[in-house]
Amino acid sequence: MGDSPPPERGRRGSVVDLTKKRVSMACLACKKSKRKCSGVAPCDNCRAFGRQCVFDETLDQRRRVAAKRTADELGYHRDMLNDLLKVMRAEDQFYALRLLEIIRRDATSEEIRAHIDDTLAQIEDTGKESEDVIRKLEDVRRVINVEGAGPSFRPKVMDIHYLCDEVPYRVPAKPWTTVTEDADLVSHLVSLYFTWDYPFHAFLDRDVFLKHMASGDTNSELCSPFLVNALLANACHFSDYSEAYVHPGDMVTKGNDFLAEAERLKDEESTRLTLPYLQGTLLLYEKFSLSGENDLGYKMLHQAIWIGESLGLIGPKKLSVDLGQISQDMDASLKQTAWGLFHIDTVVHTDFLRPSLIDKINLDRPNRHWADEMALWIPYPSHRPPRPSYLRQYFDESCNLCEIARDMSQRLFSIDEALSSAEDQRRTKEALYERLRRWYAGLPRTFDTARKPTPYVIMLRMQYHTLVINLFLFKINDNTPSTEAESLTTPQSPKSPASLSIISRCNAEVITQSAARAIAALARLHRKEYGMGRAHHFAMYAINLALFALLEQPNFDILDQDFLSLASAFSRIASRSHLGRNLFHLFRQHVRAKRQGRRIRESHLANDELKVLFDEEATSPSLWDEYAQGLEKLNEDTRYHGIRIEGDHSLFEMLDRYESLSLGKDEIAPERPRPGEHEYIPC
Repeated sequence: MGDSPPPERGRRGSVVDLTKKRVSMACLACKKSKRKCSGVAPCDNCRAFGRQCVFDETLDQRRRVAAKRTADELGYHRDMLNDLLKVMRAEDQFYALRLLEIIRRDATSEEIRAHIDDTLAQIEDTGKESEDVIRKLEDVRRVINVEGAGPSFRPKVMDIHYLCDEVPYRVPAKPWTTVTEDADLVSHLVSLYFTWDYPFHAFLDRDVFLKHMASGDTNSELCSPFLVNALLANACHFSDYSEAYVHPGDMVTKGNDFLAEAERLKDEESTRLTLPYLQGTLLLYEKFSLSGENDLGYKMLHQAIWIGESLGLIGPKKLSVDLGQISQDMDASLKQTAWGLFHIDTVVHTDFLRPSLIDKINLDRPNRHWADEMALWIPYPSHRPPRPSYLRQYFDESCNLCEIARDMSQRLFSIDEALSSAEDQRRTKEALYERLRRWYAGLPRTFDTARKPTPYVIMLRMQYHTLVINLFLFKINDNTPSTEAESLTTPQSPKSPASLSIISRCNAEVITQSAARAIAALARLHRKEYGMGRAHHFAMYAINLALFALLEQPNFDILDQDFLSLASAFSRIASRSHLGRNLFHLFRQHVRAKRQGRRIRESHLANDELKVLFDEEATSPSLWDEYAQGLEKLNEDTRYHGIRIEGDHSLFEMLDRYESLSLGKDEIAPERPRPGEHEYIPC
């Protein structure tokens, strides 16, 4: 007692409680009102006044993370200045003049950085083959050109402990995976998955999964090593760091070590049909559809649907468990997985103009709780402020849209429907379009684009516009003439009056073009708010579809600003996956076939990268060239008969190739009619 130090006294003589933790920063609302903040979101003041509590960590200069970030940014600018001087001092003055021209064109810092790296690679590797130069440049850009707040800087080798200092979700590595023992790495990947991938489909209950993974119990009914490794394999797609690769810099190897572990565990667990086994199989479907190499996408999806039917979640079979005898965690997980499986099935089959396989869901939708509406979505790992999540509200609206999409796919894309009359099909389209418009008009105000919603809400709006395009561009047995209808409302103004008695071909073209341009606006919003580097892969489908819809115009103009912005966004998303690069190569060939290279070559509206990509007379090598080899299977494999790489540029042919490259040949669904039996005829 005599050796203990005397209590510290404040300015007025009061004893200071040394055990009380000091608050290092206040939320934005408390800063504005100059109130004392409790320092933990939601703070006491925001909870009392019922307002949104947001902490901007970039304003806190006393934290170790902020200090290290500042040091990294200073290092980034120092390195950029040094590299700029190297280019200016190059023996060949062409490089300096070219850099000056780019700077004078008001290029962004990211574009200048990319050009400097390109130039330095050319200077330093003059004696090497051009393919080696391109590959090196690709790896450099992968590390540096990360979109988001602040300078595009990330270390080539990730300081995982620094990055994971404040991950949204912290979970252990053991005993779930043998690939790594680093809990920080696993927490980083799990946080990436639940931030960027999970919300769009949401086929597992996030809180239940995290709770059971944190427990470390491998005998849990709601978490398994197979499920965890499949999730980690998917999450690597959203990480830019060396730990996400088997071979650093080789995009094809992203997440492959976790994938190999998941496949091994899947074989071991195949004797027991469980909920985690179904969820892990859906994760493998997503992983394989992005790799675009082994044609296992449809196989995994069909297997997941079969498991769902066996468990009684969907289809005619009754549920295999008594809902009154199960835990709340199991009840929540069963409902979320049943409706998440329905969501995936509907989106996939409608995307590729096939009838969906799931018609009946045997469980109610997951319950919405008041706490769900108060939750925040954190754009990890950027330092941008959180947004209200509205995740349950989003999921409800998404399921409502999928029910319309299911009816659309089964009534229009079924082979049996090809026998119905043109008038029956026309009435079906009118009714479906009216349902889509009512759904769109009824979206909550919190989903308005002016409120800068979360990425998955942006994806939901994109999904609506893709359904509109597919509804009007896919035609079967519709060769009878139709009269002109009154002008129809566009998807962007669904509340305006319209006559839906007969939809003419001309009006259909106006509607599809309007939907394509709406997707362009949504892509620009996503890029501005969150970048495109971690956009959900559905964005790649939506943007690709919109681009081809614009290409189908008889008066297509390569300098169309919507087209150019979509093409730029597409190149950003496509560069992150093997499938994306194959698709972008196909897209580039279609654009070049339009023979508008001179227009883009002489214009100041497009940047140099797009000019090289789309000018049919350009001779400069491109990183997309090598991906032509990945398309050979479309001609060599007998399962893809009739799918040509060159020649037909129709939207249907594009979707056929997209489906084949991502999911493989669907062995369950019947063969679709070929383009000669249905085609879109512009007015």
